[in-house]
Amino acid sequence: MTHLTRRLGFARATVGLWFISIALPLNAAIGEAPVALLEAGDPHFVYEGRFDTSNPTGPAVIWQASRIRLDFESDSIALKFDDVKGQVFFNAEVDGHSQILALHETGESRNPVFSGLGAGSHHLVLFKRSEAAAGTARFRGVTLGPGGHALETARPNYRIRLQFFGDSITAGACNEDGATDQWDDRSTHNNALSYGAFTAAAFDADYRNIAVSGMGIAIGWTDVKANEMWDRLYPRKNSPKADLTSWTPDVVFVNLGENDDSFTTAKSLPFPSIDYTTGMIELVRSFRRAYPAAEIVILRGGMFGGAQSERLRIPWEEAVKTLENSDQRVSHFIFNHWAKLHPRVADHRAMADELIEWLKQQPFMRQQK
Repeated sequence: MTHLTRRLGFARATVGLWFISIALPLNAAIGEAPVALLEAGDPHFVYEGRFDTSNPTGPAVIWQASRIRLDFESDSIALKFDDVKGQVFFNAEVDGHSQILALHETGESRNPVFSGLGAGSHHLVLFKRSEAAAGTARFRGVTLGPGGHALETARPNYRIRLQFFGDSITAGACNEDGATDQWDDRSTHNNALSYGAFTAAAFDADYRNIAVSGMGIAIGWTDVKANEMWDRLYPRKNSPKADLTSWTPDVVFVNLGENDDSFTTAKSLPFPSIDYTTGMIELVRSFRRAYPAAEIVILRGGMFGGAQSERLRIPWEEAVKTLENSDQRVSHFIFNHWAKLHPRVADHRAMADELIEWLKQQPFMRQQK
């Protein structure tokens, strides 16, 4: 595992005996000694991602790959969440030791605790591994043990900012499943081990991911379409809009079309070629209006539709041709590797290796410091 992977919170969850979950207040677990409450709005926290900050008591953590960081001194730290919707899973990491943190809308509410950390400074990273459409939660802050206090939190020294936009492939859905895809338990849907996360780690990148399983350009398995929610806080078309000025990507990757193909195939419908082509063009031009200086890379592949479907390939190529002819900072990349089911971790690694090698040859990546 690289230092950067560990630093970004992309580490694969491993079992640590000192990580526990309790329903009691922290002082009940360790005695009545004073503890330090650090509310979510404290400036020592570093937030990376598209959060809903409309509630002053704490931000709603929405999108996969959203991260919360804190440097602190304390032998223990308790994490505080509420207002959980659906299923929410984090890679919760302290000093490189990671556990899966599970939050559910139903069931007993528990405050997860890292304890037995020892003296000295410690670094917490929370990485939301499950996708926005599966669930969200409000972060309220942390409680530190007796004598604990927050430190000035170190911000990663990123070389570049990468934004990935897409569907279940980009979200990392089912990537830790076994022989079949399953959607009941989202703990096996891990964006930290997706092709976007692997690619970002290779370039020391600030990584953001806006992707919705089942979503298409013209049609798909979800009600919302890509053009309706790409700039929203939540994965729905009636959501408030996000503040796109607060973070600007250097490169935007767009990988959409799998669901336009799979949905129409399953329903014995014709492929919506014109709507797909015009929709892709409008989506990319929306990105251009929001991010005038960004490079935009249109991706294709990862599953059968993107790799093998002629009825998707033809309108995709038409959209790409129109966009590249009108915008010198638009390019494209097609994955060779693809999976019959949703890509598993090994598939994501193979896809990332292809994309990384291609990106190393691109002038806009070589120019990054």
